[in-house]
Amino acid sequence: MTFRRTILTSVATIALAGAASAEDLTIVSWGGAYSASQDKAYHQPYMAEHPDVNIINDESSNEAVAKLRAMSEAGNVTWDLVDVEGPDSQRLCDEGLAQEIDLNDWAKAAPDGTTATVDFGDAVINDCFIPQIVFSTTFGYRTNVPEWNGKEPTSLCDIFDTTNFPGKRALEKRPKKNIEWALICDGVAKDDLYDVMSTPEGIDRALKKLDTIKSDVIWWSAGAETPQLLADGEIVMGSTYNGRLYSLIAEDKQPVKMLWDWQVFDYDGWVVPAGLSDEKLAAVKQYINFATDTQRLADQAKYIAYGPARASSQPLVTDAMKPYMPTNPDNMGNYLVNNIEWWADNQDDVEQKFQAWLTQ
Repeated sequence: MTFRRTILTSVATIALAGAASAEDLTIVSWGGAYSASQDKAYHQPYMAEHPDVNIINDESSNEAVAKLRAMSEAGNVTWDLVDVEGPDSQRLCDEGLAQEIDLNDWAKAAPDGTTATVDFGDAVINDCFIPQIVFSTTFGYRTNVPEWNGKEPTSLCDIFDTTNFPGKRALEKRPKKNIEWALICDGVAKDDLYDVMSTPEGIDRALKKLDTIKSDVIWWSAGAETPQLLADGEIVMGSTYNGRLYSLIAEDKQPVKMLWDWQVFDYDGWVVPAGLSDEKLAAVKQYINFATDTQRLADQAKYIAYGPARASSQPLVTDAMKPYMPTNPDNMGNYLVNNIEWWADNQDDVEQKFQAWLTQ
C-alpha cells in the first residue's frame, strides 16, 4: 500500500550488519503497517540486544493454517513463530500443529508482580496462544464521494445501501465477519446470531443478503488492500483492521473516516509450531519473553492502533492513540466479539460454501 511508511516484503530479511553467522528466526505475520509496528517495537530492539539473532519476516499469516498443515504433512516445518488470530490458533492447537505452552513460564509477570495469565486475562483463549493485541475489523469510508451529496454512512447496514451510498465496496474473501454482518443487517438480533449461523438456512440467508451487493464488491485477502483501494479511490468503503485505517487517516492524511458500528473484536497473538528442535524452541522462548512484556506491548501501540492484550500495558498507551483504539468507549456503541469456538468448529464447512458462492 502506498501509504505505508515501512513495507516488509513477502520474505524480507531484517538483517543486522555483520550478522552472517547469526541465528535465523523466521517469524510469520500479516505484513503492512502491522508488521512494521512489530519491527519497531519488537524485532529491531530484540536484535539490538541479541546481535547473534537475525529475524526473517514472512507475511503469510493469512494462510497460516493451510501452510502449517502442508509443512507438517511434508515433515518440513520452516517457521519458528506465527502470528495468528484467535480462531486460527484454536484450530492449530486442536490439530496438534501448535505447541501447548505454560504462559507464566514463557512471559514475564507485570511490573507489580501480577502473573502473565492474570495480566492477559480473557485474552488467554487456549493453551497454545500467546496473546499480543486486541484489534477490530471495521469499515473505512471516503468522505469526499460526490454521489453521496454530503452524506456519510453512520450504520453498518449502510454498506448494503447502494442507493444512498453508491460505489464499490471491499470485503474480505472469507466468510468470517461477513456472515455476521449480513445477518445483522437482515434483522437477526445479536444474541441470536450464532444460533442462526448454526443452521444451513442461516448461512444461506447471509449469502442471500450478500448477493444484494455482490456485483459492487472487490474482495481482499490481505489487510493492506482495503486502505490502498481507499487511497486510490477505487472503492468508497471497505472492511479491514482498524490499525490499517489508523495509518491511512492519521499518518497519510487521506480523506477517510472509520465506521465503528458493529466492529468485530478479535485477539491476535503468537503460536509456536509443533516439532521445533530444542535449540530453536529455546531461541523462540527467549524472543517471546522479550516481546510480550508490559512495555513492549505498549510500545507497539505507539505505531498502530491496536490495544495491547495486557492490562498492565493499557495505562501506557498514549492519549494521541486512544481515539483510534477499538476499546475506546466512544467506539463501542455496537460491537461483536468474534466467536472463536464457533468458527473453530465450523470454519471449514462455511468456507467451502462461501467460496462456492463466490464463483456463482
